[in-house]
Amino acid sequence: MRSKTAALLRPASKSKARPSREEAEAAVRTLIGWAGDDPDREGVLATPARVARAFEEYFDGYGVDPMEILGRTFDETDGYDEVVVLKDIRFESHCEHHLAPIIGKAHVAYLPKRRVVGISKLARLVEVYAHRLQIQEKMTAQIANTLDDVLQPRGVAVVIEAAHQCITTRGIHKPGVTMVTSRMLGSFRTDASTRREFLSIIGNPSGAGLQNV
Repeated sequence: MRSKTAALLRPASKSKARPSREEAEAAVRTLIGWAGDDPDREGVLATPARVARAFEEYFDGYGVDPMEILGRTFDETDGYDEVVVLKDIRFESHCEHHLAPIIGKAHVAYLPKRRVVGISKLARLVEVYAHRLQIQEKMTAQIANTLDDVLQPRGVAVVIEAAHQCITTRGIHKPGVTMVTSRMLGSFRTDASTRREFLSIIGNPSGAGLQNV
């Protein structure tokens, strides 16, 4: 059951002792000094503690098992076997290359075979993977693979649209650019009409610009 997902649930940092809060705050002080400011200046004196608290929120996804989020499913569907879609799930993440924000929305769909899951769990699944250091392609695959492993539906589709601050606020400085990735499994990959139905629901009937992962 965990064939696609197991390796994605174990961050590499788990193999090493987690740094203490004091060490994390000291690292922030070092970065403030390296940036050219005085870490003992009144305005930034409490910044290391604030950053540590912010990191606890930004990256709380490491403390949650995504498989457990989908653990409670429902079999009583009265034969419902059409597509289930949760669209426009806003998320905030951070890229693993520059720690810069990634802000976007996810669209998640599946075709039930026997079981369905509460819609809030789909949003929570997106949030858990977003609250880790990410690249968008990997996050797209993680969400789709986890849904596929747990629900074992006839198909899963995930599309993510996001703006990456690592290219809008630094580097090539290109604001307004949106990256779109998709992961289609089962019927969404093999059946063009099912895929078109999903893309139409989320407002992209042509599927143009999708990067399948």
